[in-house]
Amino acid sequence: MKKTLTLFFITAALAAVLLSSPEFSITKVFLDKIEREYGAFAKRRAFALVQMMNESRDVDEMEKLEKVNEFFNQTPYASDKAIWGESDYWATRYEFIGKDKADCEDYVIAKYFTLKELGVPTSKLFMTYAKSIRYKTAHLVLTYYETPRSVPLVLDNYNYKILPASQRNDLIPIYSFSGDELFNAKQAQIGKMVPASTRQKRPWNELSITRSKE
Repeated sequence: MKKTLTLFFITAALAAVLLSSPEFSITKVFLDKIEREYGAFAKRRAFALVQMMNESRDVDEMEKLEKVNEFFNQTPYASDKAIWGESDYWATRYEFIGKDKADCEDYVIAKYFTLKELGVPTSKLFMTYAKSIRYKTAHLVLTYYETPRSVPLVLDNYNYKILPASQRNDLIPIYSFSGDELFNAKQAQIGKMVPASTRQKRPWNELSITRSKE
C-alpha cells in the first residue's frame, strides 16, 4: 500500500510539471519564466500553443496547416522597429509569444518550426520572399508543396485564408528557400535567427505554372 501511494504521489507530481500530453509539453518552470519576462497573457499563449500542437499532431497535413496558420495569425502585426527598435530582427517563437507582436518574418519562422515539429516534412515547406502589390513592399510567406509539382499553398499574415499561389495575384514571388538551408535550426529554437546563403533556391512561379503529367 505504501509503495502504491508513493507511486501515486510521484505520478501526480509529474502531471503537475508537465502541463500537456507527453508528445508536446511545457514545464511549469518555463511557463513561470515567460510570465516573469512578458506577463500572464504570454504565459497563457505559450500553454495554448502546446495545447494546439497536441490537438494537431494526429490530423492530416492540411488541417495542421490550418490550425498553425490560424494560431499565429491571431498575433497583431507590428514592424521590427516598433517591437525591437531595430530595422530587421528575426524573433524566435518564445519572443513572438512574449511580445504578442510580429512582422512577416516572425510569422513564417513560428509557423515553419511548429509545422516541422508536427511532422510536416521540411521538403514541403519553403520560405518565400515576394513583393506585395497591395502594400508595395517586400514580404515573406510560408509556402507548402503537397508534391514537388503542386502549385504551392500560401500561409500568410496578410491574407489569413490559405490559398494556392495561383490565386494570390497580390503577391509577386521572387525566390524561395528551404528553412533548413536558410537557418541554423538549433539557434532557431534558442536565439536570434541567423540568415544563411541568399542564393536563389526555388522560384515560386516556376512551380506555379501548369505542367504535363509524368
